[in-house]
Amino acid sequence: MEFLIGATSAICAGFFTNPLEVVKTRFQLQGELQKRGNYKVHYRSFVHAFYIIGRTEGLVGLQKGLIPALGHQVLLNGVRLGGYQLAEDRHLNLRPDGQVSMWRTMIIGAVMGIAGSISGSPLLLAKIRLQSQAAASIAVGHQHKIYGMGSALKEAYREGGGILGLWRGCGASMPRLAVGSASQLTTFYLAKEFLAQNQYYRIKEGLLNTFLASMLGGVVVAIFMGPLDVISTRVYNQGVDKSGKGLLYSSYFDCVRKMWRSEGFSGFYKGIVPCYVRIGPHTVLCFVFWDTFKKLHERYLVEDTKSDSLT
Repeated sequence: MEFLIGATSAICAGFFTNPLEVVKTRFQLQGELQKRGNYKVHYRSFVHAFYIIGRTEGLVGLQKGLIPALGHQVLLNGVRLGGYQLAEDRHLNLRPDGQVSMWRTMIIGAVMGIAGSISGSPLLLAKIRLQSQAAASIAVGHQHKIYGMGSALKEAYREGGGILGLWRGCGASMPRLAVGSASQLTTFYLAKEFLAQNQYYRIKEGLLNTFLASMLGGVVVAIFMGPLDVISTRVYNQGVDKSGKGLLYSSYFDCVRKMWRSEGFSGFYKGIVPCYVRIGPHTVLCFVFWDTFKKLHERYLVEDTKSDSLT
């Protein structure tokens, strides 16, 4: 049930935020390994990118990769949020005095983030490659000749010489989600507890508490995960040669080194505005749905089970 609650919450959020993910991916690939001024700028701002993609590729272009994106949310957040909920139910995230432990929450969040990244990696690969595909006039990054999720997974299988090809790039996803999950969940729970205990503006446990705490969680995760998200996108999207080796990057650290040399510090924060514009609403929607579904589950299923056991 914990897996189902986490997965359903993420699907509800992912459906609304996928167009923002498309814009973010295009920004992160724009000017790949090139110094500023040496490449054509197709996307000047978040609003401009949204407009250009919509005008050139239509509404379908803004929802590219939707099926693998939703599937990825099921596998990632079903494991991540479901696993965290199991730990929370057993009070593993609390100090002996009953308060939320920052370090325990960070560790549990990071471990669940890594587990979720491994389970969802094949669909993340398919999603990124589909979202990066664009009309020739506004194309950025490597353009894969794929036509849907099945085509993307088939290509990855063929490139990797078997089943392990589906997990190409997973090594770049694990640190991204370890840091992202730890920072997001820790900020969310600490902020939620702080607001409830201090009752600023009479905020107690409830929807407003969850909304404000998740907004703050979205800001923190965008700052800490932004650079790792760019690296992950680059590694997943790169093409491969006939031997199956990456055309641009031989490893995670090779990507970091080449980005630093070619694009400097700012390269790691490419698309930071669309990154937050996507992660912020996604965090808010996901956690609001998550909290709501958890309360509904506790109210109608857990209580019904208890009452049945007493009769």
